Formats: sequence, structure tokens, C-alpha cells
Amino acid sequence: MDSAEYERRIAARFATFDQDGNGYISREDFSTAAAALCAEFDATARSEKGQALYIGAEAFWQGMAGIADRDGDQRITRDEFVGGAVKRLRDNPERFAEIARPFLHAVIGVAGADGTVTPDRAGRALKALGVPEDIATRVSAALDADGDGRVSEQEIVTAFAQYFTVPE
Repeated sequence: MDSAEYERRIAARFATFDQDGNGYISREDFSTAAAALCAEFDATARSEKGQALYIGAEAFWQGMAGIADRDGDQRITRDEFVGGAVKRLRDNPERFAEIARPFLHAVIGVAGADGTVTPDRAGRALKALGVPEDIATRVSAALDADGDGRVSEQEIVTAFAQYFTVPE
């Protein structure tokens, strides 16, 4: 992959986290994501599932900030994202899975049942997080690799880590 393609992919991944489009990733972006998912799946923030989602979002933010927020200002710039999160996590995708798992587990709790979601509900979750509909539809269908109509937590965590740990 040439450097222009790599930069384009990184920019797309950064935009996924930068929910409000202000040019940096912050705790508020993770709270916005949790709120969008609650709204999409009719869960209240005070419900057990809603609380798990917000707690998972906070844990995800803390993990990302710990890896990428080099200046400690509680914001991750694009440069910090590329220099910290992407490079470090690419070298250790299991670490990314550890950071993301509490949030993804809570997303599954809101969007699915018994540790699985349907591809349709996975697509709805992706769209709620700002992924364009065509991409969300394609990705959610691909998550169900065995065609059984369900996507497990492990499949979601693995796919999420692969998406965000972009090779150069």
C-alpha cells in the first residue's frame, strides 16, 4: 500500500472516533457514541445495558488516551492517533482488543442477545456510529463468515482490531 492510501485509511479511522468532527478525539466522542447506540436500540442511559455501554465507552477512552494522548491534554489529535494508537496497536493488535472489548461487549449487549448480534443489527450499530450505510452493510454482512445469521463477540472484536490496526 502506498503512503497516500495509508494516510487515507488512517484519516477514515480517525474520523470514526472523532464523532463530533472537531479535529480531535476526546472523552465526549466516546460518550456521544454511547448515546447514539442507546438511541438506535431504544436503551436508556440509566438502564443496565445503557450503563454498561457508558462504562465501556469510558474504559475505551481511557485505554486510547493512555496509548495516544502524548501531551496529556485529554484530547487525541490526528498526529497523536497515527503516532500513538495506530502504530502501537498495529504492533500489538491483542492490546487493541483488550482496550476495545468492554465497549464492544456492551454494544453487543445493547444490539444483540446472548453474546451475538445479527448482521442487520451490527450494521445498525455501525451506522449509529457514523459509518456510511454502504460500508456498514458490506462490513456487517462480512462479519457473518459462516452464514449462520449471527456474529459473535470474538468475531466483532477481531474485525474491529483488524480495521483499526492498519498495516503501512
